[in-house]
Amino acid sequence: MGIIVRDCATGEITFYIKGADVVLSKMVEYNDWLEEECGNMAREGLRTLVVAKKVLAEEQYKDFEARLKQAQLNVVDRDAEIRRIVSSIETDLQLLALTGVEDKLQMDVRPTLELLRNAGIKVWMLTGDKLETARCIAVSSRLVARDQPIHTFGDVSNRSETHRELNAFRRRSGAALVIPGQALEVCLLHYESEFVELACQSPAVVVCRCSPDQKASIVRLLKHHTGKPVAAIGDGGNDVSMIQAADAGIGIVGKEGKQASLASDFSITQFNSIGRLLVWHGRNSYKCSAALSHFVMHRGLIISVMQAVFSAIFLFVSIPLYEGFLVVGYSTIYTMMPVFSLVLDKDVKDETALMYPELYKVLMKGRTLNLKTFIMWVLISTYQGGILMYGGILLFDADFIHIVAITFTALILTELLMVALTIRTWHWLMVVAEISSLLIYVISLIIFKDYFDAQYLMRGDFIWKTLVITLVSCLPLYILKFLRVRFAPPIYKKLQE
Repeated sequence: MGIIVRDCATGEITFYIKGADVVLSKMVEYNDWLEEECGNMAREGLRTLVVAKKVLAEEQYKDFEARLKQAQLNVVDRDAEIRRIVSSIETDLQLLALTGVEDKLQMDVRPTLELLRNAGIKVWMLTGDKLETARCIAVSSRLVARDQPIHTFGDVSNRSETHRELNAFRRRSGAALVIPGQALEVCLLHYESEFVELACQSPAVVVCRCSPDQKASIVRLLKHHTGKPVAAIGDGGNDVSMIQAADAGIGIVGKEGKQASLASDFSITQFNSIGRLLVWHGRNSYKCSAALSHFVMHRGLIISVMQAVFSAIFLFVSIPLYEGFLVVGYSTIYTMMPVFSLVLDKDVKDETALMYPELYKVLMKGRTLNLKTFIMWVLISTYQGGILMYGGILLFDADFIHIVAITFTALILTELLMVALTIRTWHWLMVVAEISSLLIYVISLIIFKDYFDAQYLMRGDFIWKTLVITLVSCLPLYILKFLRVRFAPPIYKKLQE
């Protein structure tokens, strides 16, 4: 990063630049102390930054300015051309200073990383720091345990050297990996799949001397080879490309600015908020989304099964069972509020989820939302739809003219009861949603006289027979659920007890 300034008093034009020692060491004039001092500071865990300058003549500056403006007007390869022109003045720089800054860890970084590891989340650290600095930070943050072996991937330049280093890493099972960005680039060129497979087996991976483009490439590489969602966490402008390449970008508002925060999907102020974001909010989001998906599917399938049974009984005559407002009302005002209130359901408290991050690890098995649960809900919907339709015809054979009111009332009660039986922790809004939906339906029974006969609905045999049909459709499922929880309780149930 550089800037060109002009001294108002003398008119002297100076180009100032700061950057990593690896980059600027090739641009500055020869010196015999820069590399040694950078190594000393890095071993102390300091983040180094080199500052240099170059005095430009008036003609040299005008030529540079003209070429830069012309490059900015290019339509093709604009960035590459700008980079080439800027690099033309980044030569023979005068070394001004070398700074070393202690990069203090934020509060609770160590327990947060431990929490993520216990939750089954693999953590990679991508940094532009020197190898020694990155290693010190990894150990001090407990990303790598103090007694854990560390394998440092050596510098490689060809296929045979890369093969030798990979074999050496393969023999050190259980070791954390520290690899420079240049070595990683050569490794991915020759043995991409093998490296990703070995690195994913490592408890921790640290990539040092990593450019912003490399960070984004690593994120895309992990997404492609593992097929798993990747979250990228950063706090500076160098992390923007990585954050945007990830499935979930998390930006931390810090002293380096808000670039990462503005480019991210989730913005936090402290690193320790990541644990709560993933283990609590992330887990609840997944489980509630799964429950919502189940009931949206169940709500559509059960009425479709009832229509199919009705058509089959009457020789597949193309007559709709429910018409007009009933179909629209069923999926909106009658059942929408209870079904969507499931997003408020929680199986454990937030303190429990943070204390036992293994609960998050269980989600990785995919048992909450998979083909098995889909088939299970299809069978449930088929059973309940068949019971509601056949039960209405058998019990109300003499009152078949009222089959719409009979089966639709049982359908609404079944849907409300299924939602109630699924809820694990009641919220007052859930109670309001259940009662409001039931009251709205009762009022509609009175208002919509084109669909319902109010006098018939007040008869005692209609009420008890409708309740019987509803119980037959729901009670067996409740018994099966009770037996399953009793003899094979899920992990959250054990924690509640």
